[in-house]
Amino acid sequence: MSKRIVILGAGESGVGAAVLAQQKGFEVFVSNDSIIKTNYRNVLSHHNIIFEEGRHSANKILNADEVIKSPGIADNSAIIAALKTKDISVISEIEFASRYTKAKTICITGSNGKTTTTMLTYHILKNAGLNVGLAGNVGKSFAMEVAKSDFDYYVLEISSFQLDGMFNFKADIAVLMNITPDHLDRYNNDFQQYVDSKFRITLNQTGKDSFIFCQDDPVILQELKRRKIAAECYPFSIRETIKGNGAYMKRNNLVINYKSDEMHMTLEELALQGKHNLYNSMAGGIAGRLIEIRKETIKQCLSDFQNVEHRLEFVANIHGVEFINDSKATNVNSTWWALESLTKPVIWIAGGKDKGNDYSKLFELVRTKVKAIVCLGVDNTRIFQDFSGLVKNIVEAGSAGEAVTLAYELSRPGDVVLLSPSCASFDLFENFEDRGSQFKKAVRSL
Repeated sequence: MSKRIVILGAGESGVGAAVLAQQKGFEVFVSNDSIIKTNYRNVLSHHNIIFEEGRHSANKILNADEVIKSPGIADNSAIIAALKTKDISVISEIEFASRYTKAKTICITGSNGKTTTTMLTYHILKNAGLNVGLAGNVGKSFAMEVAKSDFDYYVLEISSFQLDGMFNFKADIAVLMNITPDHLDRYNNDFQQYVDSKFRITLNQTGKDSFIFCQDDPVILQELKRRKIAAECYPFSIRETIKGNGAYMKRNNLVINYKSDEMHMTLEELALQGKHNLYNSMAGGIAGRLIEIRKETIKQCLSDFQNVEHRLEFVANIHGVEFINDSKATNVNSTWWALESLTKPVIWIAGGKDKGNDYSKLFELVRTKVKAIVCLGVDNTRIFQDFSGLVKNIVEAGSAGEAVTLAYELSRPGDVVLLSPSCASFDLFENFEDRGSQFKKAVRSL
């Protein structure tokens, strides 16, 4: 009798896991507590996979041998609690997929910058001619890629929610960009729980593996003092010289040192500009060196890479007003980097579903750079409370179109309208991509 696998969630992650599980001969059942999107329902139907939508039926779930949980489902949800009571194993799709591939994995996590770094690292490996796949929290699900392809390498963006469901998985190269408060609503408002989750990227690593991390991040440094990391460490910093393997700044040059063989690039040569992007270039560059990619190839890729959509994406310049889409900034630290990188007066479009944000770290930047705030969310109470003494004009909008119109009316030639919400998008939009796309459409309609 075949093992029964139940998959909770029928999005990219869940459907990929279902296809792979069926391919491996398991009895598969998919349960989604809302209506399944048409494209995912079509995939399930095409593969004759049994599913339900609009509910989680306990009698069809609690008889599982193992459950694969989509990252959007909280660990404290009723169905997960019931599974734990019956001692049924609950894992992530990343954990499941890793059982069926021998490919080398470069796994990237962090509160900010992980998508850009993942895409950049993939760009480097792809242009070096390697047989590489892109998956995880960006692109296709890891499970679907394993089911449909046969790659030698995978570059995986992995969120804290995905890391929480990983137990035997091991990253050959683990990258930790930074750790700042995010998703605390999913971690009982306990920052240490979130930190512990991020450090699961080093789980099961041995001395043959590699750990790339930001030495400028105080939380990471503090954690490293009390953790034993088995992997070989490769720090990167823009504040101090790294002695040994790693990356650092030397005058106006980015230096990546690997086995006493240095690679140099001037800041002007880098495609990604701004301090936060220096970190992304350093992490991707180190990963490339670890896989023995030629320095010239890495330098070329660092100079011609095009940034991801919805991350500090230039949209248009309309009558001297610049519009920038940073919809992917779903936490305070992402918005800090966005504001820090701008030199012109800012009309800031902010708000959405608050995840327990502490806006205090933005106060100085807002005081000196922001001339008006347009709130784009259902409940904007916190933004009004925290910023009313710092910014004279704070207004509310109920849609992306209204937000863009208000921001444009508040602007003058030479200003920047920045969509950098600091919040999740689920109160008014499907996701941050939908929010960013609606913003861009509204800008182009001005």
